[in-house]
Amino acid sequence: MKKQISGVLIAIVAITLLNGCGPKWTEEEKGDFHLVYNEGGATLGYSPKSGVTLLTDGGYAFKDLNRNGELDVYEDWRKPVDERAKDLASKMSVEQIAGLMLYSGHQSIPAGSGGFGAGTYNGKSLLESGAKSSDLTDQQIKFLTEDNLRHVLITTVESPGVAAQWNNNMQALVEGLGLGIPGNTSTDPRHGTRAETEYNAGAGGDISMWPTTLGLAATFDPAVMKKFGEIASIEYRALGIATALSPQIDLSTEPRWSRFSGTMGEDPGLAADLTRAYVDGFQTSSADKEITGGWGFESVNAMVKHWPGGGPEEGGRDGHFGYGAYAVYPGNNLSDQLKPFTEGAFKLDGPTGKAAAVMPYYTISYNIDQKNGENVGNAYNKYIITDLLRGEYGYDGVVCTDWMITADTRSVHEFMGKCWGVENLSVAERHYKVIEAGGDQFGGNNEKGPVLEAYEMGVKEHGEEYMRNRFEQSAVRLLKNIFRPGLFENPYLAVAESEEIVGNPEFMKAGYEAQLKSVVMLKNKDGVLPVEKKVKVYIPQKYNPGGTNWFGMVTKPSWSDAANMDIVVNYFEVVDAPEKADVAICLISSPQGGTGYSLDDKEKGGNGYVPISLQYGPYTAAYAREESIAGGSPFEDFTNRRYKGKSIEAANVYDMKMVNETKAKMGNKPVIVVVNVANPFIPAEFEKSADAILVHCGVQDQAIMDLVTGNAEPSGLLPFQLPANMKTVEEQFEDVPRDMDCYTDEMGHVYDFAYGMNWSGVIDDERVNTYK
Repeated sequence: MKKQISGVLIAIVAITLLNGCGPKWTEEEKGDFHLVYNEGGATLGYSPKSGVTLLTDGGYAFKDLNRNGELDVYEDWRKPVDERAKDLASKMSVEQIAGLMLYSGHQSIPAGSGGFGAGTYNGKSLLESGAKSSDLTDQQIKFLTEDNLRHVLITTVESPGVAAQWNNNMQALVEGLGLGIPGNTSTDPRHGTRAETEYNAGAGGDISMWPTTLGLAATFDPAVMKKFGEIASIEYRALGIATALSPQIDLSTEPRWSRFSGTMGEDPGLAADLTRAYVDGFQTSSADKEITGGWGFESVNAMVKHWPGGGPEEGGRDGHFGYGAYAVYPGNNLSDQLKPFTEGAFKLDGPTGKAAAVMPYYTISYNIDQKNGENVGNAYNKYIITDLLRGEYGYDGVVCTDWMITADTRSVHEFMGKCWGVENLSVAERHYKVIEAGGDQFGGNNEKGPVLEAYEMGVKEHGEEYMRNRFEQSAVRLLKNIFRPGLFENPYLAVAESEEIVGNPEFMKAGYEAQLKSVVMLKNKDGVLPVEKKVKVYIPQKYNPGGTNWFGMVTKPSWSDAANMDIVVNYFEVVDAPEKADVAICLISSPQGGTGYSLDDKEKGGNGYVPISLQYGPYTAAYAREESIAGGSPFEDFTNRRYKGKSIEAANVYDMKMVNETKAKMGNKPVIVVVNVANPFIPAEFEKSADAILVHCGVQDQAIMDLVTGNAEPSGLLPFQLPANMKTVEEQFEDVPRDMDCYTDEMGHVYDFAYGMNWSGVIDDERVNTYK
């Protein structure tokens, strides 16, 4: 016997009378939501504002999400996830499924009044409207209600408390709509030590701080990576985030690629092991947090990216732009690019089995389509998605496009839509092609209209039954990733608990320890490191060249302290000139060698294509290809994207000059160089001016000082090669790992994959033996 009741404690008496048995649940008010505790069963959370009430069956409580007075299969937390997802998908309208297939554009909490992530509150800016930072914007309310969108990507948040309250406001809204499907909030990586790009927007301060993924790879320790995943997932869930748009598991076999620092290095074996650890850490819940099969309230869906590997970009140019639309395979080596997926993300040690979702990259994987010979962006390619991913490798999770691939573009160099290979299709036709290729979801798309148009195209070609079944297939996949983390049971957060969890001292300590383990010591001439504390140290200022990022945000050139001097003075006596110093520390960045495309070159009669340099000083591409492997765009009247013979200089050439000039001034006194690495670099330009060299991939200044003074010992290893020169960079194959001539320093040490030093000398431990 099933009865509908109101969500108040006094209702327990009524249930007892109606069911003829004692209730197996109790209810507690938690501010703006209620918690329902089922004895030996699921804990439910719901908002009285939503209009949802409770049902009972067998003495247990259930949420009546569609408010029909009946316990539907999808509302029954006792049922298997597959059954519930199929039942709910069958009840959804085409319009509702279309909304489920959307993934929002980037949302800031609160929204700014202009620029990237802007939004309004009752038609006004946040300040003018008097709204709270945790209120939903007009735009968010629209896409949640009118477009049925349920997957939201968030970036910066004002605080953990604001994020938690925003989550509750969003969940209360969607709980009262239609079938009561919860929102599934996601994020790009946000645990870095600095918030500098799209990929770690929101990093720092209120959340535990870790090295970049490449820095974690430098530990060569899957246990450290898994620990990161376990902690990050707890913090994510405390922010209301149930899906991670990570890890980025592209092999960094092309050293010039701008997304190199987001990878796990260039070795397929190491990357596969680290991927497995990362996804297990994120997806696995245990003890009282587990619901079933390892999934539960501490689980975060991992969306691994970018299938089938975004690393082998020709010449290092990136697929966010048309000039970087092509991934190439001169070594015929797709197999290594796939291994982090097939041997890592799809073969987990933990009970969740496989990564919950996959994101294809923007690129056209040139001449990889063995079935149709089609050269289109990966998400549009049926061979790459259906035949390879789903067929050969048996993957049946969610496939979500990268952001903005269905939007229009008008050039190869502007940050607009990324519809490579299908520029001449309409927006709706692009949606249909993704669906036909085997995709389930559209990144960065807030409107259901084009998805509904795509549905009608399918009905015209295949019939109503075919398209209804195809939409339900995607709906089931998407719904599983909402059911498994327990969002249908309780998507609400206790704000005070979120504030205590995110960035707590224990998590901060674990992140800091990982930072220390991630730093690689390349050189330590005459054992100059560690340096005695309180000696006189000179740290030259750093020149910041400025520039324009992908989103059009301009920063002006500037000078700044190279480190946080409030930290440094705890370790050393800081002096303002080399002649006063006992030791100098030069903190620099790897060369900022351009994007591979220049409007200046185009305006001077060139084709626009220029080298990407891994050295600081002037570079002329004497050894580049005569003809590019791939090319072609509706916005170009040529296919040869050659740049041989053209020259470039790094924007931060001063970093190199600073090191060499400092050594000249210091004479025989030691110079320590610390390089923040985004890409490999050519050490020859400054190595002999450095008595010691440390490289890192995003750590706090305190970690550097602790290592320099011996509070901690370096233990990191290079997860990539450092090339001897640009000749070997030009001649290496974009798709082949570890195929460059590596730099040999004045000590005779070769800066190869898995190289690193500690106080005793070159490290030769189990990690080196396993991976090198």
